[in-house]
Amino acid sequence: MSASLLDSLNPQQREAVTLPHQSALILAGAGSGKTRVLTTRIAWLISTGQVSPLGLMAVTFTNKAAREMLTRISAALPINTRGMWVGTFHGLANRLLRAHHRDANLPQVFQILDSQDQASAIKRLLKAMNVDTEKYEPRKVQWFINGHKEAGLRAKDVEVHDEHTRRLAEIFEAYDAQCQREGVVDFAELLLRSYELMSRNEPLRNHYQARFKHILIDEFQDTNPLQYRWLKLFAGPSTAMFAVGDDDQSIYAFRGAETANMREFEKEFAQGRVIKLEQNYRSHGNILSAANELIARNRERLGKNLWTDAGAGEPIRVFEGYGDQDEAGFIVDEVKALHREGLALSDIALLYRSNAQSRVLEHALFSSGIPYKVYGGLRFFERQEVKHALAYLRVMSFPDDDGAFLRIVNFPARGIGARSLENLQEAAKSGGVSLWVAAQAQSAGKRDAAKGLPAFVNLIEKAREACDGLSLAETLEQVINISGLADYYMNEKDGQDRIENLNELVNAAALFEQDAEVFPTPTLPTSGEGANAGPTPMSPPQPSPLRGEGTNAGSTPINDEGRSVMESFLAHAALEAGEHQAGAGTDALQLMTVHAAKGLEFHSVFITGLEEGLFPHEQSFADADGLEEERRLMYVAITRARRRLYLTHAQSRMLHGQVRYGLPSRFLSELPENLMLPLNKRSAAWAQEPAPAAYSGGGNQGAGGFSIGQNVAHPKFGSGVIVSFEGRGADARVQVRFRDAGVKWLALEYAKLSAA
Repeated sequence: MSASLLDSLNPQQREAVTLPHQSALILAGAGSGKTRVLTTRIAWLISTGQVSPLGLMAVTFTNKAAREMLTRISAALPINTRGMWVGTFHGLANRLLRAHHRDANLPQVFQILDSQDQASAIKRLLKAMNVDTEKYEPRKVQWFINGHKEAGLRAKDVEVHDEHTRRLAEIFEAYDAQCQREGVVDFAELLLRSYELMSRNEPLRNHYQARFKHILIDEFQDTNPLQYRWLKLFAGPSTAMFAVGDDDQSIYAFRGAETANMREFEKEFAQGRVIKLEQNYRSHGNILSAANELIARNRERLGKNLWTDAGAGEPIRVFEGYGDQDEAGFIVDEVKALHREGLALSDIALLYRSNAQSRVLEHALFSSGIPYKVYGGLRFFERQEVKHALAYLRVMSFPDDDGAFLRIVNFPARGIGARSLENLQEAAKSGGVSLWVAAQAQSAGKRDAAKGLPAFVNLIEKAREACDGLSLAETLEQVINISGLADYYMNEKDGQDRIENLNELVNAAALFEQDAEVFPTPTLPTSGEGANAGPTPMSPPQPSPLRGEGTNAGSTPINDEGRSVMESFLAHAALEAGEHQAGAGTDALQLMTVHAAKGLEFHSVFITGLEEGLFPHEQSFADADGLEEERRLMYVAITRARRRLYLTHAQSRMLHGQVRYGLPSRFLSELPENLMLPLNKRSAAWAQEPAPAAYSGGGNQGAGGFSIGQNVAHPKFGSGVIVSFEGRGADARVQVRFRDAGVKWLALEYAKLSAA
């Protein structure tokens, strides 16, 4: 049995699987068969009698990976895997706490709070403590608590620098006490409490250190400091630690992953025993050569070089579009061609750095009738922040839309409770009017109130006034700011992605308006206009002037179907959010972020939006570590492709409703030219977009004489390079990537830039 387990392994894999009883670090490159090595190692140890199934522990990061591991072990050996300690960090921590609940000071049947349950528990606590939830927002309190727990810290360990932090620490302590009383633990608590249990209970620690002769860890590069410390508590003097990972694929720093853990493991356990799995079974040689050349530029890496005996394969195709729509059109044409050649759509992936980039791609696919799925996320117009912004637009434009009203009336929170909404709905029902009309009636004479329904009514009417006469894109930008959505998501822990999606929504509006060729867009009714604008309008709703009906209809621009641009845009958003994403079992193109693509592979891969500021992301420009992680992300993206790889970028993109001109990603210049095939020929299907002239900067070009890519100097920020321009005339701004100060936007008129 043990010999047959090894038959399909290459020499390096066999060496890793058959290691004697000692610790080792297995540096497993992309597509090198790491899961096979890990599971075969477990099967080999058991089949050769070196350990019993209950004498080893295997840890991974996802339930899916844990199930796959157990399935492979069951297929290789005639054993019952039910009692084996194979699972995720949190799953095994839960198992430990269940087995020793008394020692952990927990009830035998303690409950686990998911994220929503935890949020509800925190809200209850804040109410009981009479805490001002505007000053201490529940979601921020939740981040504070979880962030400290994931770092291995309790309330007593919090560094208090000011009164605000002191109060947060008090809430943290009270939250822990509440959970203890109720016999519940949150997700972060599982690992922290099991770590504390093992740390303080020496007999228990000795028991598990003696039991587990072998500990195997998958995806070790993704471990955070607490997870590594937790693992070390199980390692006794005779425990062999077998860590499998790839520092070149460490892309989760934002979740607390530490690539330094791999170097520490090599020193503490492996002590020089490092086996590199470099033979790749996924990709052709040109793809691997490109990946190797790119990642070699990172300084902080353990080092390896992927290779394959599958041959060089096709060159890497590189396409530069005039604009993002041009780029999307090229991709659509190529996808159609690949599909005509017999390739399943499900074996083609479109990768992008941030979710906001999917909108232009989705629109092109939708318009071309190509089925697609957004893997690991929602379609653009289904995303929470997009639907919120559109709901504000609907209430401003079509106030009788009760669904849109309910979506945003208390988002962001403005102190409107469930009871208040029930009363409002009863009033609307009894009066036979919309919720908006009922809200206006209840708010009459209370317009200066800072909370509740009066605040919401006042906000909508102020937004209408601010947007009077603006274009559709400008209206959306105002709505996003006035509504509080921008501030709300800006202060979220992971809100950057949502902010980018809101910006992309503005771009979508600008393009839609441009295509409609209707200027200006409809004027929003201000207070006092239209049948529903009065202070006490408890009467049946009347047609909105924005629908092209009523007294103001003559001044409202309409399209060929008699609808306003606003109405047409909202209908367009609803249509694209509707039914086009492929259902289960349908062959469909795969769209996803690079982060979501890790662990997957496809015949053909498009890596899109390869421009400075997009990929690498502009937030990475501030420090070398951020840029190295972006390069690892690009490495992951490249190595998803088996046979064909496309790299695409555009000379210009829409940003905040304006055209932005950018530089090609530095990653393109870091790849070997001899492996690249530039694609310059444009097909008739999408060549109608005119190529823009080189950016002139309007009146500022003659005054400043600057251009994209030019080296410049600034008296405060030092030397840098011009990345892009935005705006025209007196409003023109220049984006400069400074060597020491990072990326800055400067008003061109006052920038004090000089040629370097």
